Order: sequence, then structure tokens, then C-alpha cells
Amino acid sequence: MHIISSLLTGVALTALAVPAAAQSLPDAAPVSPAVDAVPDDTGAGSDIVVLGFGQSRQVQSVSAVDLARLTPGSSPLKAIEKLPGVNFQASDPFGAYEWAVRISLRGFNQNQLGFTLDGVPLGDMSYGNVNGLHISRAIISENVARTEVAQGAGALGTASTSNLGGTIQFFSDKPRDMLTVTGGGTYGSDNTYRGYARLDSGDLGGGLKGSLSYGYLTTDKWKGDGVQRQHQANGKIVKDLGTLGSLSAFLNFSDRREQDYQDLSYDIIRRRGLRNDNIADNYPLALQIAKTYQNQAAVAGGAARPWANVGTTFPAGFGTVDDAYFDAGGVRQDYLGGVTLNANLTPELTMVTTGYYHDNKGQGSWITPYSLTPAGALNQDGSAITAKSPLSFRTTEYSIKRGGALSNLAYETGANTFEIGGWLETNTFTQARRFYGMTDSATPNRDVLEFQKNPYATQWHGKYATDTMQYHVEDSLKLMDDRLVINAGWKGAYVVNRATMLPDTTSPLAVGRISAKDWFQPQAGILFKLAPAAEIFADYTENMRAFVSSATTGPFAANQAGFNAVLGRLKPERSKTAEGGVRLHSGPFQASAVGYYVDFSNRLLAFANGVGILGNAPTLNNAGSVRTYGAEVSANYRVFRPLSLFASYSYTNAEYQDTVTDAAGKLQVSKGDTVVDTPKHMVKGEIVLEQSGFTGRVGADYMSKRYFTYLNDQSVPARVLVDASIGYRFDGEGVLHGVAIEGNVTNLTNKKYISTIGSNGFTASGDNQTLLAGAPRQFFVSLKKGF
Repeated sequence: MHIISSLLTGVALTALAVPAAAQSLPDAAPVSPAVDAVPDDTGAGSDIVVLGFGQSRQVQSVSAVDLARLTPGSSPLKAIEKLPGVNFQASDPFGAYEWAVRISLRGFNQNQLGFTLDGVPLGDMSYGNVNGLHISRAIISENVARTEVAQGAGALGTASTSNLGGTIQFFSDKPRDMLTVTGGGTYGSDNTYRGYARLDSGDLGGGLKGSLSYGYLTTDKWKGDGVQRQHQANGKIVKDLGTLGSLSAFLNFSDRREQDYQDLSYDIIRRRGLRNDNIADNYPLALQIAKTYQNQAAVAGGAARPWANVGTTFPAGFGTVDDAYFDAGGVRQDYLGGVTLNANLTPELTMVTTGYYHDNKGQGSWITPYSLTPAGALNQDGSAITAKSPLSFRTTEYSIKRGGALSNLAYETGANTFEIGGWLETNTFTQARRFYGMTDSATPNRDVLEFQKNPYATQWHGKYATDTMQYHVEDSLKLMDDRLVINAGWKGAYVVNRATMLPDTTSPLAVGRISAKDWFQPQAGILFKLAPAAEIFADYTENMRAFVSSATTGPFAANQAGFNAVLGRLKPERSKTAEGGVRLHSGPFQASAVGYYVDFSNRLLAFANGVGILGNAPTLNNAGSVRTYGAEVSANYRVFRPLSLFASYSYTNAEYQDTVTDAAGKLQVSKGDTVVDTPKHMVKGEIVLEQSGFTGRVGADYMSKRYFTYLNDQSVPARVLVDASIGYRFDGEGVLHGVAIEGNVTNLTNKKYISTIGSNGFTASGDNQTLLAGAPRQFFVSLKKGF
């Protein structure tokens, strides 16, 4: 135990490696080659290599074993936050609360990255996603076999039109070969209950096997009043076709309902602290604050107070109407399914084809004091509200119906492999801003965790169509007995966006058509093996990001005059990335180092207008170009068989290259300023000790300050976070065989810090209600068992 305590003491300055037992790969990985497995000279068996050996790009992977060490229910994104260049933020211990989750790579934010699950596009995974869904809803985390991160350039065939700055690809686990029942339960802080169960059929004959799993999570918010709940179900079947290949299909369901945390500003934090939150347990207080605000507004405008029995002074402890709202929430229901044919057409020719469909219904809500409920508005049950109320229930409602297909054809002959592929998708997205009636009574009449009915007003209701066409061509050549690998190719994309307003709209937004097209986006790479234990690589890639069809972001978020003003002048964002590096592998030691340069042009910046609850459309500006350069280093060392260390460091220098002013001449962006939410320095590390059924893990994550204004006059400070876990698995005979017990602690040092920035967007300068507090220390205990 003295050795263990010494290791824990040094964790904040060291960093930890994560050896992982070899995992079965997914049935089909049409877009990205599998990560090479390298023999482990320590005798511990083969490890999944996380440092991307054999790739001509910076590509790193994290296996299911790494994810299993985290608290059950944690997002797969949380497992990759230790990789260099990855900036991951969340305000909950699981990394699954979507309003707060943010991930960026090398200064590119989430909506400039590409995400896929078994090749199926997930869109940009942003909150209120218009063309996909978040990974926390797409699949149960225990069913993720591998997560692959390309920090600079994704594979040419990646099904994404937003991957300017890299891709994150998730691969699901295959059904087991033997009949198996596995399950587990978790209990922890804030009344957290998490359950997971999975049934694998084993081989039913003729190579047919399947799996069915269910996951459930419920937890109270760590501050304020409210809950976050999720039901998930995943089903998958695989049919082995022998020498012809394989056929697989999956269907995943998710129902997620969560009450939101209050967005903060520095002003609110100074006056009310990081634990300030919505007041969902005190409806009369919310009514009083709203009435006070509306009385203030009336008096300031020279009118009589609309609420004569209430004054113009906020209750004690409240300084503004935005200090605490009554409640807010997000409700999402998704079905995602797909079928994949992996066919060996000839010994040299293979084809992987996937068809998929996604259906989503969603709603994000705020109980707003800025809009009154008129008398005569309807309740959820259709009955009338007899008197006006100072509050109303404001929603943003979503519906996605998208389907598509992607295919990759590969021909391998001798030292040469030629690939050609394509992706087609059609997406119909509807979005509405509606208001529902709230009562002026002792208790609220609506629940933010339910889909709402009977609106009294629809501000806008838009129908947005997006048609996507993408193709790629690539050739790979191996020379000098495979010591030299050269690959080159290109992709092309054409995306058409259309917007129309539906008849119930009262305040229409922009309608029309806009497109992004580039049929030649080249990519080239080279890999040279200096020796069996060393290789160097370099690559160059160009990418384009298509426009987004939405009422809340992109060109259609403006009014018609604003859209017409930019139509024909607005250009899609583009990036050119060059990187090069070296990898080493000698026995128990692996390391990689890479340097990169990115030229990012036509950058579109969305400037927030007012507090988020107002729902004002952002102002879209072309901020010119951004120059980014940096370096990433990572090392993995198995000190001896039970003990492994991993460490990574990344340096990112991302600066705006143009000065931008608005129409009135006011400065918005200054040349040389640092890109928002881009820490210059990140250091991550882990220590893992595994022996005789015992597992211990400690991880540390340092991040330097991050700006949340374009002019860099507001920032959040650097922080260090530490997580830990300890567990034991019974491998002896008897009833306890295969039982595992595990304890997890997140934010071990109970650090008080700001996690997410930009939750309500970014402004040019000054304080903004766009910050979210990170969760305090949380404890969880889990039991797992396989039969």
C-alpha cells in the first residue's frame, strides 16, 4: 500500500498509460483502417495500440477497457480526453449532459469536427443538432468497442461535411460467440442509479448471432433541483457469410430527459457563487422575480406597473432577472438503425456498403420571465388558463428525418490498394420556437421533462432540407518491403440547403437556398519505417465545411434582409492542414510526437445577442482567417507487468489573422488575438495498476486559461482535475466468480472551477452569461457480473 500511496501522490505531475486487452473489432470499418496490434514484449499479451502506429496521419485510439475504468454511463468522449490536443468539457460527472458537453481539437470547436458510429454520420453532435445526434444517445457506452481520434485530418471516406479539424469515430462491439448474459448496477452521489444488462445469443447456427442490451440512468442534479434520466436499448445482429463476407444490422433507441443547470456569468458568480442554479423548487419565487422585472420595465417606459401587488425591488439576494430562472430542460427521443454488407467480391476486390435511417424528436425549453402568458392560453390538458401570468414556457422544437447510404470499394493487388467510395444523404429538419401557457398559482402547471402541447404562440416554424453528395478516391502504395507507404487521393462534396417557413409562423426568418461545393479536396500522406521500432510520417489535407440548415445557427438564422445581404458573398469555411511526426515502439515503451500547421480561411463567427433565454438570432460574421500551429507528445510505458503510465502534452497557438468590425465600425475581432476556448497548454496523465484481480487508476488533467470573448478581455483560469477508481474482480470458483466491484471518484480534489464556456455563444468583449460550473467531487460504487 505504501507503493500505491506514493504513486497517487505524484499523479498530478506524472501521467498514466492505459494498457488494454485486445478487443474484437467492429464488423465493418469502411472509412478507417483498423489500428495495428503490436506484440507486448512484457508478456502481458497483445495491447491495443493507442498511438496510431502504421498510419500516415496523427491517429490515436482508446479501447473499451479504458472506458470501462470510468464511472458506468460515462460518455465515450470522456475516455478520450486524455489524448493530446483534445479539449473536453462537461459540467456533470458522466460527460453526458449535452447542453454543457464541448469537445474541440487543435482549436476547432465541436461543430467543425466530424463524428461517426460504425461509419454512420452523427453530424457535428452539437446541442440542438440539425443533422445527427450525440454519441451519448447513439449507443450505450458499454457497447463501444473502440474510439478513434484523428486530431488533424480524418480519413477521406469519413461521412461528414463538417470535419475541418479532425474526426472522432466510434465503433460498436460485436455480438459474442457464446451465449452470455452480462449486467451491472451503479449507485452514487446525488441519488445516482445506473443499470445495464446485455444478452448475447452466441452462434445460432450458420454464423448468425445477435445481442440485445438495455441501459438506464437517473441522477439528481448536483446543484439546484431537478433530475436527469435516460433509457437506452441497443440491438445488433451479424450473419457470417463465410468467404463472401458478412451482413450486420443494428437498431438503437434513446429517450433522454434532463433538467438544465443555470448558465452563469462572472457577475452572477461574484454575487451568488458557482452553486447558483435555477429555482425549480420555488415557483412562487420565480413568479415574484418575473413580476418585479416586468414592473421595472413598465416604470422605465413610463407605464403603470402591470402587477400592482408587487414592487420594483428584487427579493433579497437577487440582483437581476437573469440570476435564476424557474426551470429549463431538454427532451430527446431517437431511433437510429443501419444495415451493413461487407462483401468479398473477388480475392482482390472488397466492398462495404451501409444504409441507415435516423428519426429524432426533441425539445429544449426555458421558463422565461421575458414573455407573459395571456389569459385564455391552454394548459397541457387543453383546459383554459383564466388569468395572465408573468411567466411562459418557451421551447425550441426539433424533428429530424434523415436517411442515407455510404459505400467503399477497395481493390488490392500486390503493393497497391485503390479505393473509391461515396456518401449520399437526404435530411428533412423542422424547427419551431413556441410559447406555452404558465399559470400564476402556487404550483407550476407544466413539466420541462415532458413534450409540450397546446401552444398559445408560434414565433417561427421552419422546414429545412439538406441534400448531401460526397465521393472520394484514394490510392495507397507500399514500397521497400513495406517500409515506405505513400497514399494520396481526394474527396469532393456538394451540399444544398433549403429553408421555408410554415404557415403557423408569426415572425418569419430567412427562406431560400444556399449551397457549398468543392469537387476536389486533396489529401496525401507518407509513412517511412526507419527501423522496426521507429517510423516517421507526414500528411497534408484540405477540407470544406458545408453550411447548416437551421433557424438557430447558420445563414438561415437571420431575417430575410440579412440573408439576402450575405447570399452570394458568404463562403464556406475551409482548412488546410499539414502535420508530421515520429513514433517509437520498443518493448514496453511507446511514444509519438507530432507538429502541425493549419491555415483556416473564411471562418464564420456567431456573435451572441443578449442572454440566451431571449432566443435572439446570432449575428454571423466572416472573421477572415485563423493560423494555428502546435505540437503534441504522448508516451505509454509499462513499467512492469502490473503498472502502466501514460502522459500527453499539447501546445496550441491559434490566432485570428484579420481585424473585424461590425456595420457600425465597432471592433469585434482583433488580429493576433487567441481563438476562443483554445487553451495553449494541456497536460494529461494516468497511472494504472492491475494485479491479481485488483485494478487502481488515477488520472490528472491540466488545462491553461481559455478566453470566452473574441477580443480576449475575459477568460477562465487554468485548472487541474483528478479522477480515480479502484476495483476488484473475483476470478476464483463459486458464486462470486466473475463478480467485479468498483469505486469511482470524479474531481478527487473537489476543485471549484468553470467547465464549459460558450454555452450561450461568444461575444466580442465583456462579461456574458455563457459559463457553466464543473461538478464537485462525486462518488460511485458499481457491481458487475457476467454469466
